[in-house]
Amino acid sequence: MHVLVIGTGYVGLVAAAGFAEAGHKVLGIDTDQAKIDKIRKGISPIYEPGLDDLLAKHQASGTLAFSLDIRDGIAQADAAFICVGTPQSEDGSADLQYVLAVAGAIGEAMALRPAGAAPLVVVDKSTVPVGTAARVTAAIAARTDRAFEVVSNPEFLREGCAIDDFLRPDRVVIGCRTDHAEKIMRGLYDPFLQASKGQWLRMDPPSAELTKYAANAMLALRISFINEIAGLCERVGANVEYVKNGIGSDHRIGKYFLNPGPGFGGSCFPKDLQALLKVGRENGRPLRALEATVEANRHQKQVLALKVKSHYGCEAGDPAALAGRRFALWGLAFKAHTDDIREAMSLELIDSLLSLGAEVVVHDFEAMPNVRAKIGDRVAYAEDFLAACDGADALLVATEWPQYASVDLEEAGRRLKEKVMFDGRNLFRPEAMGRAGWTYHSLGRSTAFPV
Repeated sequence: MHVLVIGTGYVGLVAAAGFAEAGHKVLGIDTDQAKIDKIRKGISPIYEPGLDDLLAKHQASGTLAFSLDIRDGIAQADAAFICVGTPQSEDGSADLQYVLAVAGAIGEAMALRPAGAAPLVVVDKSTVPVGTAARVTAAIAARTDRAFEVVSNPEFLREGCAIDDFLRPDRVVIGCRTDHAEKIMRGLYDPFLQASKGQWLRMDPPSAELTKYAANAMLALRISFINEIAGLCERVGANVEYVKNGIGSDHRIGKYFLNPGPGFGGSCFPKDLQALLKVGRENGRPLRALEATVEANRHQKQVLALKVKSHYGCEAGDPAALAGRRFALWGLAFKAHTDDIREAMSLELIDSLLSLGAEVVVHDFEAMPNVRAKIGDRVAYAEDFLAACDGADALLVATEWPQYASVDLEEAGRRLKEKVMFDGRNLFRPEAMGRAGWTYHSLGRSTAFPV
């Protein structure tokens, strides 16, 4: 099939590369000349494992190309995927200006399609609120009398695993009204579903649109739930690792998204929660559990900073206790295997430490260029994570890169002034850390002291 993918951000690039991998003829569209030039060289503008290889492979084979003009591919396209951003507006709602602009451009370009051609399937791949399919339909219909159908097809990609998620989905959700639209979408996705044995879920467009928001809200709620339980564990002397295993062993609950951490971030959960809350308010149905989730996450992002302040006496009446101290911070991305720092806890932690007069040396395997672009030289940057420890008063862990978990702790300890760690990802066992001479603060577990 011939596929247009409009927007070469995170979702669009993965979709374009994925459909090309399945043998479809794909044309990616973007208005950013510099980005297109980079992609044509096989270089992804975002970090995602495996994406560069697919871009280079399929451009070389001719199954994948990129253009600045939607008119280059509209005539022969079977489907056109809208994959542009939906940034958060000031009131928390999703800003649909880019989605509707693309819809308008599709409508204007439809005149290039042959009269009597099969309806073009226009696919909302962007994360959009309920009712967007109807608005996209209206925007296109106002500009053309050619046949088309609008489908909602939300993405469920995990940053760092997006290629595998796209090629081997556990389900594909399709919101459509006609068998023709379903047939086109089936033809696109069947190779992936055959490989993964995943589910095909057809529903109406509003249900598909809400499914995406509801899925992210459920995952965010689980994260905040286990973080709240971790905080309680610290107060009552329980171990959150035992508790999460105890509840996760129940097949009704499952083990996923039960790892305590420094709060969720990234481009999806915070934005999508706010958008869903806005939909609830607009429809007279406030979502109180999700309001609590947002508040719990806001607090959780401060937990590591609060532990640092408590350890050094800031909360005991000495506001200058951190002045002049140097901290090594491992991890800047909101999670491992990505360079995404949107809503990352690390940035709030840095601000908190700097505001109290501390110095911070940071390391991340992928996100340092993004942090440097955002905050400049307010912190020092270490290309080697052990070097970040040199002369530091303590080590802080904010991102669960696996390389950190396999570090030579003796070497790290020798480089620090003292063996003090604040671990926001529970990478190590408290008992072992205490025996190794560390003062070790983690989440949901008792602090370990040197023995």
